Amino acid sequence: MAATKKAAESTLYHLSPKGFWKKFRDAVVVNPEISSGLPLASLNRYPTPASRPEKYSTPATKASDPAQNPYWKRDVRRAYPQLSVVTQSELSTLLIEHSAAKAVAAPSESTDASAVPVEGSKALDLAAAIASITSKEVVYSDVRLPPTLPTPNKRWVPKLSSDAPHEAYSYFPMSLYR
Repeated sequence: MAATKKAAESTLYHLSPKGFWKKFRDAVVVNPEISSGLPLASLNRYPTPASRPEKYSTPATKASDPAQNPYWKRDVRRAYPQLSVVTQSELSTLLIEHSAAKAVAAPSESTDASAVPVEGSKALDLAAAIASITSKEVVYSDVRLPPTLPTPNKRWVPKLSSDAPHEAYSYFPMSLYR
């Protein structure tokens, strides 16, 4: 019984030289049975690239419709922050309104839409508004501090830490901080 071949054919799916280059390869190469390493495109990749008859079309989305996707919505380079202006009279009105306790009317049998009476607040000078608010109560104290801006990273304050391990009486110029 003949021995069965257990190894894969090395030249079955690879290009092999022909003519002069085959003779040259046989003369120069150490192992002529080894593969060239260049795969046959028709056998290695099936279906071969660019062989499909249909063409790819991008699926239609809301972003691909020019009528629903104007340029000014997509242009982030010119999305400048918009300024908002609050005048001193508006700020004093807001301070006076929000410093007073909320007045809620007593329930009654009438079915008015306006259950809470709206008081007409006159515009004051900002300094007078702040003086009137602080005269009624202490706005900020040690317990109730004013609001601060939210900062994602706290500022690093260097604190000297213990030295790194080193031999006693040796020169160690480095100081460690945390």
